[in-house]
Formats: sequence, structure tokens, C-alpha cells
Amino acid sequence: MLQNQFKKFALATLGLIMLSTSLISNAADPFPSKNLRIIVPVAPGATNDFLARSLAVELGKVLNQTVIVENKPGANQIIGTSELAKSAPDGHTMAMLISSHVINPYISKSLPYDPEKDFTPLAMVGIMPGLLTIHPSLPVKTFAELIAYAKANPGVLAYGQPGGNSSGHLTMEYLKKQAGIDVLSIPYKGGGPAIIDLLAGRFQVFVNSPTATMPHVKSGGLRAIATTGAKRPPALADLPTIAESGYPNVVTYEWYALFLPAKVPQVIVNQLNGEIVKIMATPVMQKRLLDIGAESRDDNPAQFAKFIAQESQAWGQRIRQLEIKPE
Repeated sequence: MLQNQFKKFALATLGLIMLSTSLISNAADPFPSKNLRIIVPVAPGATNDFLARSLAVELGKVLNQTVIVENKPGANQIIGTSELAKSAPDGHTMAMLISSHVINPYISKSLPYDPEKDFTPLAMVGIMPGLLTIHPSLPVKTFAELIAYAKANPGVLAYGQPGGNSSGHLTMEYLKKQAGIDVLSIPYKGGGPAIIDLLAGRFQVFVNSPTATMPHVKSGGLRAIATTGAKRPPALADLPTIAESGYPNVVTYEWYALFLPAKVPQVIVNQLNGEIVKIMATPVMQKRLLDIGAESRDDNPAQFAKFIAQESQAWGQRIRQLEIKPE
């Protein structure tokens, strides 16, 4: 009996030693320990896809791991965002989301994730104001002239929605409310089809990212008259903001940012954030941002999380003022 008890004790002790060794080994595993992936919840070719692929190359170099970009489009980002929420919280999966991420909770009756509890804000990659452009046939050259023309000709002008409830669509609706103008709305399934019709003169006014519209401004196909940010960005310094033109509440942005699933260890969050901030400050990435009219930010995780909370609150207030009901 004594011999059996000794065997049981020895086996139990060996088990504890093995468990302890395993825990120590796991705790000491370096990050990253395998390939990383960046989910892009839109089709290839969009601005956040471009930025994700540019960043993936540079991030792979500094982490000594391959960073794979996976496009998961559909449902106004919701499909790809939902996949991120269900991913393992080990830091190896992130997603490049845009401002629709903080708009969706106010326009959707139900989401397959909790927009606050299921994600960890990681880092801002690029931020830009929207660009207000018009068709050159319109007899106005400034933002003030556009508002005056719209007031003198109610219901005559039309604007294109670059996707229902996108930041471009909602910014234009908010401007209409703030300025007291009557401008018709024409819905499109994205910025690309809308720009084709804008260039053809089928509508006259458009708010979208500078990335999509600046090439046509430079070629003379469109006329840029204002931006939607709080201040003039370096790439568009010759254009006034809508805020400085008499409508201080009309301040919106297009932004491109990385998120992790919830419960990723803070040490990994801090490591990834630090590397991404350094990469975005390099000359090669700064040029890529400048080329699309965007800027970088060097927010740490806490600062970035605060920014996201502020953006969510601001869009919630605008959507309530517009009396848009969740669908």
C-alpha cells in the first residue's frame, strides 16, 4: 500500500512539474509566433485595402513574419468585422476598419458583435477629411456660392451617395440640415459608380475621400471647393474647410485604422502599436499617405481608444439629429 501511495505521489508531482513547465513555456513564447493577417472588410482596390497591403509589407519586415491581407467584403464592413470579433485574442489577427465601424451601431438594429466590448482599438493608420467636389458645369466656384445657389434653387441640385449611410452620405445630409438647403439624393453602391455619373453631369455635388476624387480635380473633370475636417490638411491647404466657411458643426473624417479582437494581452497591443506608429512615420509611408490626401497620427492605444469613443459619440449625435432610424 505504501508503495502504491508513493507511485501516486510521484505521478502527481510529475504532472504538476509538466504543467508548470508548459505554462512557463507558453508565457515565454515570443510574439509573433506565426504568420499575421489583416482582415480588410471591403473588396480589393479600396483605400483601406491599399493601406493594409502597404503596411503588411513593412510590418512583416520588422516582425520577421509574413503578414497576409484577406479581403472579407460585404454588409457595409459587418462581415469582415464580425470575423475579427471571433478571432483568437493572441494578436495575430487584426482588421483595417474605416469610419463606418462607428456608424453601423446607430443604423443597424442588430449586429453580430458588440462594437465596444468585442474589439481593442490598436492604431490609426491614416486620417483625412472628406472632399466636397462639384461638376464644373455648375455656375459656382466657392463653397459660399454653392450654398447660395442651393438656397436660390431648392430641389434643383442633386448629390450622389457613395454608399448608403457612408460618412460621405451622412456628411452631405448633415450639411443640408445645418445650411437649410434642399438638395436631392441619388444612391449608389459605392464611390466608383457615383464618380462615373458625377463626371457625366448626372448630378452635381459629391462628398467622398480625396483619394477617389482628386485625380479628377487635377484633370479638370471636377472642381474641389471645400474639405470636411477641422483644419486644412497639408495636401489640400488651398481649400477652405466647411467649418471655417460658417458651419463649425460640420466636421467629419474618413479614417483607416487597425483593430484587434477583445482581450488581447496589453503587452502585445503596445508592441504592435509601437511598431505601426514607427512604420507610418517612415518617409515611404508618409509619401503614400500624402499621395492620397491623408495624414498619420502617433496615438498610443489609450489615445486611439479615446479618439474612437469620441468619433462614435459624434456620429451618434449627427444620426439622431438626422432622425435616421436603425434598419
